[in-house]
Amino acid sequence: MTDSARSGPLVNAIDPYVTDGGADAVALRARTQSVNRGAARAAVLGVNDGLVTNLSLIIAMAGASASQSAVRLAGFASLVAGAFSMAAGEWVSVRSQVELYQGILADLRNLVRRNPRLVLEQLSNRLEEDGFAKETAQQAATELPLDEDRFFDFAARTMFGITTDGLGSPRIAALSSLALFSVGALVPLVPWFITSGTTAMWASIVFTAIASVAVGGWITSSSGSGVVKGGARQLLIVVAAASVTYLIGKLFGTVVA
Repeated sequence: MTDSARSGPLVNAIDPYVTDGGADAVALRARTQSVNRGAARAAVLGVNDGLVTNLSLIIAMAGASASQSAVRLAGFASLVAGAFSMAAGEWVSVRSQVELYQGILADLRNLVRRNPRLVLEQLSNRLEEDGFAKETAQQAATELPLDEDRFFDFAARTMFGITTDGLGSPRIAALSSLALFSVGALVPLVPWFITSGTTAMWASIVFTAIASVAVGGWITSSSGSGVVKGGARQLLIVVAAASVTYLIGKLFGTVVA
């Protein structure tokens, strides 16, 4: 390759990271596998739902002038019920997704065995759609390893975007969701083990707001977006949820002994 070819914008953008290319690739692959297996999504949903759900319940109870013990009991019951509900929902969701993908992969494997020429043609067409020249795409398709498993893996990735080793883990998604929902739900509940009334209510709001800003900032920074934007978005969600549920408790609630 000539020097002029190497000096294009893409190469210049990548060159600063060449020395750490191996480490960057490993880190990126690990992040991708985490997302594919459902752990990252379950964790984010879990902690967010825990924070907002339990804060909403606690603020509604506070708005209804509930006692400290009543708020603690309701908050703890919400933590347990929500955590197991989230875990069950994530397990069913990810398990169903895995089974659907497995059905597609089974059909593809049968097609590879029955009519590999058709699969080669489809691979060549897909590579052309991705920007390869027709000759290059055809050559790449015909140079694929004849080993059935490797050919099958490549076909699955290229034609459907499915990696056979990254379909997702229902167990990891469920456990991540259960643990993170519990942590999130515990944040607004902690003050009610220490104090009560208006002090505990505002402490719940502040603790939840801080945790939500941290979670939102981490999510957006991990995705390459601005930390401030993500934190502010999460804070607005918390403020809105707390305001609405407090008004509901104030307007329609009764005193809970």
